[in-house]
Amino acid sequence: MSKDLIIVESPAKAKTIEKFLGRRFTVKASMGHVRDLPRSQFGVDVEADFEPKYITIRGKGPVLQELRKHARKAKRVLLATDPDREGEAISWHLAQALKLDDAIDCRLEFHEITRDVIRQAVKNPRPIDVQLVDAQQARRILDRLVGYKLSPLLWRKIRPGLSAGRVQSVALRLICEREKEIETFEPEEYWSLHAELLTPQKATLSARYLGQGKKRVRLGDEPSVQRVMERVSRARFQVDGVQRRERRRQPSRAFSTSTLQQEAARKLNFTARQTMALAQQLYEGLDMGKEGTVGLITYVRTDSSRVAESALAEASAYIKERYGEKMVGKVERTSGENPRQQGAHEAIRPTSVHREPEMLREHLTPRQYRLYKLIWERFVASQMAPAVYDTVSVDIRAGDDEFRASGSVLRFSGFMQVYIEGKDEDEVEPEEMLLPALTEGDVLNVAKLVPQQHFTQPPPRYTEATLVRTLEEKGIGRPSTYAPIIDTVQRRGYARKDSNRFVPTELGLLVTGVLTKFFAPIIDVDFTAHLERQLDLVEAGEVEWRHIMEEFYPGLASMLDKAEEEIGGLEQGDEPTDQRCQECHRFLVIKHGRYGRFLACPGFPECRFTTPLLEEIGVACPECGEAIVERTSRKGRKFFGCSGFPECRFVSWNRPVDEMCPECGKLLVEKSTKRLGLRHVCPDRECGYARSVEEGEETS
Repeated sequence: MSKDLIIVESPAKAKTIEKFLGRRFTVKASMGHVRDLPRSQFGVDVEADFEPKYITIRGKGPVLQELRKHARKAKRVLLATDPDREGEAISWHLAQALKLDDAIDCRLEFHEITRDVIRQAVKNPRPIDVQLVDAQQARRILDRLVGYKLSPLLWRKIRPGLSAGRVQSVALRLICEREKEIETFEPEEYWSLHAELLTPQKATLSARYLGQGKKRVRLGDEPSVQRVMERVSRARFQVDGVQRRERRRQPSRAFSTSTLQQEAARKLNFTARQTMALAQQLYEGLDMGKEGTVGLITYVRTDSSRVAESALAEASAYIKERYGEKMVGKVERTSGENPRQQGAHEAIRPTSVHREPEMLREHLTPRQYRLYKLIWERFVASQMAPAVYDTVSVDIRAGDDEFRASGSVLRFSGFMQVYIEGKDEDEVEPEEMLLPALTEGDVLNVAKLVPQQHFTQPPPRYTEATLVRTLEEKGIGRPSTYAPIIDTVQRRGYARKDSNRFVPTELGLLVTGVLTKFFAPIIDVDFTAHLERQLDLVEAGEVEWRHIMEEFYPGLASMLDKAEEEIGGLEQGDEPTDQRCQECHRFLVIKHGRYGRFLACPGFPECRFTTPLLEEIGVACPECGEAIVERTSRKGRKFFGCSGFPECRFVSWNRPVDEMCPECGKLLVEKSTKRLGLRHVCPDRECGYARSVEEGEETS
């Protein structure tokens, strides 16, 4: 009896789904994309209405051959790739390669990998959504036009191995412009004045100076403060009014992709790439012992914070039983949704709220557990009652001058009993305090006046969390692109991390300077956001994808011609560091040599001190958790080792990636060959796991 063939992207997902469906189904993995634009050619025929040239990805021939063999025997073929633009495009390419009719009901869509959801999806297949495919195809071709035209220009004018990207270069521009803001920032002096006061009952409170009457006064220097202090020291401090009110603090909505990346960076110190790799593992399914293999969270690439009615009902029942009825939230909060959200998608949430983090701890790695706990707590808290504060504001008059004391008391913890959202540096909330009982007309005694000098601070450098937040707020790229963008910016040497914040390198500033001068419209924040909105219109069927290319390409071609003529040879200087030479104590500089970058003394030839430049690659050592760094052997060969050497002796000749083998749990590494292209492989030869990796400029 012939079986139904279901094709998914990864072996882990195939294994999970096959257990749910039984013997009537064969589930196979395509190992990601099977067709793409060629890596060695431009691959887009501009003269033929931007027709793309797709080829079978190198190394995918055997995979396709096996899929065709199973498809010929199958009763029907169902394509169950991820439920987003890229997943839809993979299904379309599979349909083309397997000669399926994409107009028939061959596409399965599900947002969580659980038994009931998978079985329901199999009963309700749909045709491939060609509009979604067109939107992804438009993005891919736009990225190819930019990447394959600008990158060779940078190779010729600066040095080989550089890259530019439609979204990547905009993200780098934000980092570089922030650095220039910091360098040109001129601090301004200002002062604050607080009065330490005693109530008639001898209780103390602190009140800050506001101004005279209703006019707010900024104290710009010490003489201004001294004049106020002299004036109020002779005045009587009296309570002018007391305002009491209730303040409700609503819980944060369940995670979208970008908010998960931000919060994991704040609270867990995970990079965006680490977060997405771990989240994908939780989504695709893990062995839960007696329960079997099951997906623990819903789909991880989503702009939405919508929650399914069934999940809302389950969460409400759980909260009522676990914390009491008064802790249950009244309504789902949907205001403030991203207008570009993918409406069919849900927020990232646990597939069952009853799978408490502690129950699963023994089945998860430490990092999987921490991320799952974060997602579970955020979701549960999102459906709980708001926290309630009693706030008090006391206006105090001293002659014509006004002071104010504010305080609040948490009366009902609500969702805060489970989870409180982290804050970035620029979002720190004012300190809360309890004020003594006061009534209008009370006379207060001055214990002391406390003046304090301040200086305005430059804007902080971006962390991963604040960079992701900025990219999303400005409509640049999509949340699923943020991890590879941030990774590329660092791997190309355009920016490095200092105290977990992005600092552009001299190379990054040089590349951004060239691109800004000659391609300003292309790497403009507003223009990039406009292109994203155009892609959304393609998905909605309101704009034809070739129309976007016709508008975009002539301007790019004109800018390329001008840049080719006007850019002379550019030389990259040495990049200074904060490390000192061990022999002459000068600050070392980063130089480029035959075997890559290294640290050297700028006093050459008088001082010949050099030392390896140990650069973190954003992956934690699987043995001790310290950072893995790039090193060079005595014979000039690059390798990767633990920064905790010699205490930890982990080493790899291949670059590790922040992803565990789905078969045996070891850390995967990168391998690249001409025949098979770039792959992520398991270093354990007995395991033999490997999957192809497409090196598209910026995919989503």
